[in-house]
Amino acid sequence: MPELERMTATRIVATQSALDALQSAMLMRIATDEAMVIGSFSDALPSDPHAIVEREDGFTGVWLSAELALAFLEKSCEWELPQERPAFAQGAVAGIPTKLWFEPDRVLFLVPAPYAHDFEERIS
Repeated sequence: MPELERMTATRIVATQSALDALQSAMLMRIATDEAMVIGSFSDALPSDPHAIVEREDGFTGVWLSAELALAFLEKSCEWELPQERPAFAQGAVAGIPTKLWFEPDRVLFLVPAPYAHDFEERIS
């Protein structure tokens, strides 16, 4: 099983309309006024001059093939997964808070860095 690696993201807190206008391939809407983008994000938010845009280094992640990821999630996830792709979901997976980014052929698992070792043990 692949090891989790430190993932760089950008956390954005802004008005709902400003977040709705963002065009990012991996925009994870955490709440109405909060999102996370994987990788660097340099877009300004002119529609919300009070937006907070900060680098987020507190997550580790791993990409798994859709087949492997779904097999693991069937055993380790008690909530319903999204059917459309791409999609973002979050909740407990194997008892650990996890953010999931679903693509047609792979799934990104993001866990808070302090849980990386425990998650690696449970996913193995």
